[in-house]
Amino acid sequence: MCWLLKRRAKKKYDTNVGYDITTIDSLQYDYATIEAATDKFSDANKLGEGGFGEVYKGILSNQQEIAVKKLSRGSGQGDEEFKNEVVLVAKLQHRSLVRLLGFCLEREERILVYEYAPNKSLDYFVFDPAKQGQLDWLRRYKIIEGIARGILYLHEDSRLRIIHRDLKASNILLDGDMNPKISDFGMARIFGVDQTQGTTRRVVGTYGYMSPEYAMQGQFSVKSDAYSFGVLVLEIVSGQRNSDFYETEGAQDLISYAWKLWKDGRSLELLDPVLRDNYSRNEVIRCIQLGLLCVQEDPADRPTMATVVLLLNSYSATLQVPKQPAFVLQSRTDGRMPDKGLESDQSTSRSMPWSNNEVSITELYPR
Repeated sequence: MCWLLKRRAKKKYDTNVGYDITTIDSLQYDYATIEAATDKFSDANKLGEGGFGEVYKGILSNQQEIAVKKLSRGSGQGDEEFKNEVVLVAKLQHRSLVRLLGFCLEREERILVYEYAPNKSLDYFVFDPAKQGQLDWLRRYKIIEGIARGILYLHEDSRLRIIHRDLKASNILLDGDMNPKISDFGMARIFGVDQTQGTTRRVVGTYGYMSPEYAMQGQFSVKSDAYSFGVLVLEIVSGQRNSDFYETEGAQDLISYAWKLWKDGRSLELLDPVLRDNYSRNEVIRCIQLGLLCVQEDPADRPTMATVVLLLNSYSATLQVPKQPAFVLQSRTDGRMPDKGLESDQSTSRSMPWSNNEVSITELYPR
């Protein structure tokens, strides 16, 4: 049945001919099964809210635990985006990607069924002072490595080149062993073998993780994902959000603070205080330097994910010296980005007519 899914997906992307995913019987759940598994989508089973709807925990009749993503009817995700996520995720097989088990299209509902990640998402731990201690340095380093390998798979090792476009801490799920699982592919784009960059008038993603060329010009590529990864690395090391950063030493966001410390030779001061007694000095400095390289203003100066994985696994490999990175959050006060409607850690979903160069910048709605 996976072969059938791949064949249908290939037909869509190669010829632009439509397809009917409801014929993929082995992936389709009936609504009654999902309703029973989630106890009629009870609040007690609600895990949270994603960019396009609510997520619930469910238990099937065979006692298998599942995560059910119920798309809101008024969400920005239409049928094509729903089909995009189903087709995309169903054929992706990697230990660092969340596994799609199936879907439901009944009663005007659009539902995705995923493997259940018992430890919720990365933001639940790394930004909560009460839980940060559960992520020691060794775990954080393994999470960084796992995320990097998952993105590398999307960019280079899967059958298609896939740009995620919404990499952030809340989209990194954690399994029972705290292994990372990249989730939420509703905004992902598929590139052809020789395609290196795309442009969109509808900018989607999360403020604070978006690269400057994507936020300002709608240009996305593997390097825009690399930028988001760099932000994630700095957040994991520091335990602080880039988009909700308390101004420190004149720095208005985490990236500018990390750069200031790096420039002053004080990189280790960025480290989450709960880790100060037990960490690898070389690994921490390496991760900070790598994070800064990934958030360079010029996409050409950012490493590919293949290089990132190599640098994380080879202490003999030499890292380049980062230049001053792009401070995207400062653009809120320089007239280049609209201030109205912008909130931290929110995904964009609806275009608003504002731009100096006719590229749509989007309003943000709660995830």
